[in-house]
Amino acid sequence: MTNLADRPNSTRGDRRREQLVETGIALLAEHGWPGVTTRAVAERAGTNPGLIHYHFGGLPGLHAAIFRQATHLIVGPMVAELLGAEDERAALAMIRSMLPHTTGDERTTRLAAELIAGATRDPALGAMLRDELRKAREQIAGRLALLRPGRPPAWATGVATLVVAAIDGLMLHHMIDSDLPVDEALSSVEKLLEGDS
Repeated sequence: MTNLADRPNSTRGDRRREQLVETGIALLAEHGWPGVTTRAVAERAGTNPGLIHYHFGGLPGLHAAIFRQATHLIVGPMVAELLGAEDERAALAMIRSMLPHTTGDERTTRLAAELIAGATRDPALGAMLRDELRKAREQIAGRLALLRPGRPPAWATGVATLVVAAIDGLMLHHMIDSDLPVDEALSSVEKLLEGDS
């Protein structure tokens, strides 16, 4: 059997893989993981189910590719904005402005819920999400170390862990309760930063 990594890449093959993943993400947002079957993805993409085996080695490989891409769609923009923030206050302002838009988008909300569900049911998907969150924490810790060069590395790691956990928690709570006092929470953090300056 040919190893998937040994197959030559082609532009057409790459486009087909991307199409299958995007189709899977659409189905995931609409129907959850039970709706992401080989047949459903192939039918929606207008292709042969055998291509899923060819490109991904079967449904578990396709699920992994869908999971990875959906994680990037949800986590990536928030991390990019945090890394681009001028300082901690700018990062808080960014979170304040992005949170309602992120949790107000039904597709994003559904994908986020399905990522958590998939990660808790499938150890391979759970490992992928763990690795993505670790990478986000490391990137944020690196940015914090640049902003506060006199602080020990453990401080940056600890704050990055709290930041990522707080964003996750705020997103989850805001999805459930749109009246969540996000402004008050972030204003309290700003006050804490004033004492830390």
